[in-house]
Amino acid sequence: MLSKKTKYGIKALTFLARQEDQTPVAIADIAKSENISIKFLESILLLLRHSGFLGAKKGKGGGYYLIKEPKEINMATVYRILEGPIALLPCASHNFYEKCDDCTDEVNCAVRKLMAEVRDNTLKILENNSLADIAF
Repeated sequence: MLSKKTKYGIKALTFLARQEDQTPVAIADIAKSENISIKFLESILLLLRHSGFLGAKKGKGGGYYLIKEPKEINMATVYRILEGPIALLPCASHNFYEKCDDCTDEVNCAVRKLMAEVRDNTLKILENNSLADIAF
């Protein structure tokens, strides 16, 4: 299941992508528009800022803004930053692989095969969508 952190992060990015002039938007404005707690949103936006998607301006007229074009922001990357692995099991992950403690035959494991297929299809959808694709 998608975490609220990831859901809200995508909503905030979409909100910022839809701003016509890309001027900074106050956290309170994003939070109100997207019905997100300001405190929770602050931590999400800070993470996205440190990941290179957002810039921030302090003071009057300050807020957050995209520093990349929406078409350059790949949703697979956003997902990994906010949610972590795309795979539902560690043994089916490309980037976060871990062997399962209870598995005796990973190569023939039916659960792993199914979860690898789920991972591959999810990854394909996320990689083929940018912020521009979902925001407009």
